[in-house]
Amino acid sequence: MKIYTKTGDKGFTSLIGGTRVPKYHLRIESYGTVDELNSYIGLIRDQEITEYDKTFLKEIQDRLFTIGSSLAADPEESKMILPDLELTDIELLEHEMDRINEQLPVLKHFILPGGSTSISYCHVARCVCRKAERLVVHLADESTVDEKVVAYLNRLSDYLFMLARKIANDHNIPENEWTPA
Repeated sequence: MKIYTKTGDKGFTSLIGGTRVPKYHLRIESYGTVDELNSYIGLIRDQEITEYDKTFLKEIQDRLFTIGSSLAADPEESKMILPDLELTDIELLEHEMDRINEQLPVLKHFILPGGSTSISYCHVARCVCRKAERLVVHLADESTVDEKVVAYLNRLSDYLFMLARKIANDHNIPENEWTPA
């Protein structure tokens, strides 16, 4: 399989199902941002974090591929059977956040990003996740999008915030509290 096909040289690409769209199309922007998020999560996995967290993040990366394939498909034309996002995927994030929350001190302040590279990567991934969510919500206004995708991205951004706090706690790094002047 060749990596380069030259079919996108004029600024168009194909969705699953064969529909050709400009590379700036909202559907392309949506799954491209999910791919960007997945890359940042890979970067978090490469940090000095627990093996448990690395394994959990790999599961998230798998779900993001599922989301990306869903977003890359033309809902009108695609006949390909794609993996589905399940409600249990969203519940898994919720259960993990509850588990993490039990280990952490009560949140009394807004937290500024930073403290270590791995904490900062969590915050960058959280911001990219929110951007992906905004794009997918916009896409859902114009086209068919599985509503579980929006819910998953919403929970995932919350999870990434919790993971940043957990990493700070695991490494005894004080949280960067925002104290307005």
